[in-house]
Order: sequence, then structure tokens, then C-alpha cells
Amino acid sequence: MTGATESIKQPRATTGSWYEFATRHRASIVAAVILIFPLVMPFTALAVNILIYGLYAVGFNLVFGYLGLLSFGHAALFGTGAYLCGIAIVHFGCPWYAAIAAGIAGGLLMASLIGVLAIRTRGIYFAMVTMALSQCVYYLFYQAVDLTGGENGLRGINVRTIDLFGLRLDFINPMIRYYVIAAFVIAAFFVMSRILASPFGAVIEAVRENEMRARASGYDVTKTRLLTFVLSGGFCGLAGALQALHLSIVPIEILHYETSGLVVMIALLGGMGTFFGPMIGAAVFLILENVVSVWTVHWQLIVGAIFIACVLFFPAGIWGTLIARGRR
Repeated sequence: MTGATESIKQPRATTGSWYEFATRHRASIVAAVILIFPLVMPFTALAVNILIYGLYAVGFNLVFGYLGLLSFGHAALFGTGAYLCGIAIVHFGCPWYAAIAAGIAGGLLMASLIGVLAIRTRGIYFAMVTMALSQCVYYLFYQAVDLTGGENGLRGINVRTIDLFGLRLDFINPMIRYYVIAAFVIAAFFVMSRILASPFGAVIEAVRENEMRARASGYDVTKTRLLTFVLSGGFCGLAGALQALHLSIVPIEILHYETSGLVVMIALLGGMGTFFGPMIGAAVFLILENVVSVWTVHWQLIVGAIFIACVLFFPAGIWGTLIARGRR
């Protein structure tokens, strides 16, 4: 009887050890997937878009999935990073690495400004305040025609070569462009993994699970939320900067509230509060968009129906549901 019991329990132990291994080395696993990803995609531009929007969703997921706050203002962080990266190149002639740094700084700064004003609100009020402030940012960049190009967007972000440690990489080459962008995305995943594995990461999840207990334990809930929102802005700013380099243009639509809604859909599709879920969500959404739009101009209707089906049958998101079933 004892032997039979042990044989029944063994698969669970194996499953648990597999999950622990995947959690411990999650950033390395993501890096390996990203490195082989373009080899299985129909064209490289789509793979690059998935990387960028996946990174954007990773930043959003830090606030939405791990902290438990729904924001409709992340387009401001994503767009500010893109615009400051483009402005640094077009108007100030900065090298590509300085422009990316400017984009990250822009995301951090904008998140700080929005966070200070919105972080004390809760629930739907936080979502509405962030959306309102994001639209203020949209109007600000729309009116700054001399810097941003207004409704025509910022053009002329031409980065043809990447000079790196004496190497001159052709950024026009699709595969080289992919792997240059992938290097930043992989680095961002390692940073995110370190944040989540740190004591601060545990505090973030404690605030999400029970704010009153976290406060009673001596943690400053308001500062935790603000710092998490600012960190999220850094990831979104990096994604925006990479988007500017990838497209060589920053359209004004990048700051529109639809861009905020898009990242919510991506996070829900992949699985909020999961490490790799945002990348899965970005891949599913963008691949569906590219495939369905070939058949009909009303692709939003079909993709919307698929999204509803995913929410019904995968309540924790595609990746989140798969993880939950794999741990049983």
C-alpha cells in the first residue's frame, strides 16, 4: 500500500520540481525562446513587433498583474519613451544608445508625474485618472508641433548602423535588427526577474493580496505603489524607444487611449501576473491581427470574438491557465 501511494505521488513531485526549475531559470528560458523565435515566424518584422509589444505588456503587467492596479494610461509611458528617443536623434543628433537612454528616462519621468497624481486612488478611479492624464499627455505632444511633428508624427529617425565595441552592425538588415532589439528585451526580462525575486517583489504581491495586512506589517503601501508604477514606466519607455528605432517614425496614435486598451487585452490574453504571459499575449494578438486582416478589413470583429472566447475558456489567460493545469 505504501509503495502504491508513493508511485501515485511521484508525478506530482516531478511536476513540482519542473515548475520550480522553470521559475528559478525563467529569464534564461525566455532568452532561449526569443533567440530562436524569428526562425519559426513567417517574417521578421512581425517577430520584432511581438518583442516590442511583449516588452510593453511586461511593463504594464508589473502594475496590473503583480500590483493589482488597472491602468488605462500606459500609452503615455510607451509614447513618451518613443518620442523622447526620436527627438534625441532627430533634433539633437544623439547616438542610438543615448536615444534609448532618453526613452527610458522619459518613461520613468512620465510615470513619476502620473503616479504622484493618481496612485492614491483605487479601483476604477485609478483607471479613469490614469486615462485622463494620458490624454493630457497626448494633447501636449499633439500641440508641440516643432518637436513632435503634431498629427503627422515624428519622422526622420534614421539609424542605419549600430556601432558596438568596435563592431558596425547593419541595422537595416532585418535579422540584425531583430537580434539588436532582442538583446534589450532579454536584458529587460532579466531585470524584471530580479525585481520579482527580490524582497521588494514580495512586497508588491503582498500589497496586491491584502493591502491592510501589508500596511500593518510596516510597509509603506503608497510608496510601494508609486515605485512599482515608476519601474513599469521604465520598461514601457524602453519598449517605446525600441519601437521608434524599429519604425523610424513615431505616429501620434502611439499616445492614444487605444494603445492603452491594447496592452490590457494583451495582458489578459497571455495571463496577468505571469512572467511570460505578456509575451504570449502579444504573439497571439499580433499573429491573429496579421492573419485575419488578410481575409477581411473587419478583422477587429473576429479577433474580438476570439478574445471573448479566450477569456471564457482561459480565465487566467492562455499561459496562466496552462501553468495552473500543469501544476495539478
